[in-house]
Amino acid sequence: MNGGPSGFNNAPVTRTIVIASALFTILFGIRGRSGNVGWSYQDIFKSLQIWKLIASIFAFTSTPELVFGIYLLYYFRVFERQIGSNKYSVFILFSVIVSLLLEVLALKLLKDPSLTILTSGPYGLIFSSFIPFYFDIPVSTRFRVFSLHFSDKTFIYLAGLQLLLSSWKKSMLPGICGILAGSLYRLNVLHVRRIKFPEFIASFFSRLSWPFTGRTSPTAPARNTLGSTPFHTARQVEGNFPASLSSTTDPPEDSVATLVSMGFERNSARQALIHARNDVNVATNILLESQAH
Repeated sequence: MNGGPSGFNNAPVTRTIVIASALFTILFGIRGRSGNVGWSYQDIFKSLQIWKLIASIFAFTSTPELVFGIYLLYYFRVFERQIGSNKYSVFILFSVIVSLLLEVLALKLLKDPSLTILTSGPYGLIFSSFIPFYFDIPVSTRFRVFSLHFSDKTFIYLAGLQLLLSSWKKSMLPGICGILAGSLYRLNVLHVRRIKFPEFIASFFSRLSWPFTGRTSPTAPARNTLGSTPFHTARQVEGNFPASLSSTTDPPEDSVATLVSMGFERNSARQALIHARNDVNVATNILLESQAH
């Protein structure tokens, strides 16, 4: 299971976050300060070490956390492709700010000695992304190992669980706060899903990350919020497939219904499934990609 076509095409904001996380983690690791990146209530409100708060948004504490974190950030680029870089920037800002506020509140109320310093990294963004992942990404394949049932989404959940438990309470608290932030975004608290940044902000991320990719990447067009993305008409999508595919046997009705329930046109869903050989996940990615052209 993947987040669509490989690479960061139409996902400049995700590309910037991934690059920043890798660079910050490597920088602090080389300087031997990776263990000091995590922040505490005293660091921010008594010592005023604001740099720790900023660094903790990007830098992971250890290499295993970096590996799982970058993998999840890379997979979740599918949401930027779905709603556009502009609104995805709003989602990131909302997730980071709200999760940080919830962490501060939790530290103040819990007063747990084992939570003196929280682990660092973009936990707020990663775990808030599990909310749209759970509700908006369909299961395309299911399988069973011995008596246990799994799906293609299981591996993403396992990677998230590994990251959540990587530092026990110190990582669980940021993860839970991220899930709460993602839930508040989905509930459209304060009508956050209507907010859009000036267009130059999204294009800034594209220009910022361009030197690291060796090619230009125009800013993806803005789209609506998760679950309400406008889609091309059936004729536009059909134009992306060979004419011979139109005569292929109709795909399973339940697969078509799955895509239609996500908001896609019925004919567009049918053509995408034919092209994807009835793989719902691949068909979803085809339809999402068609919006960027």
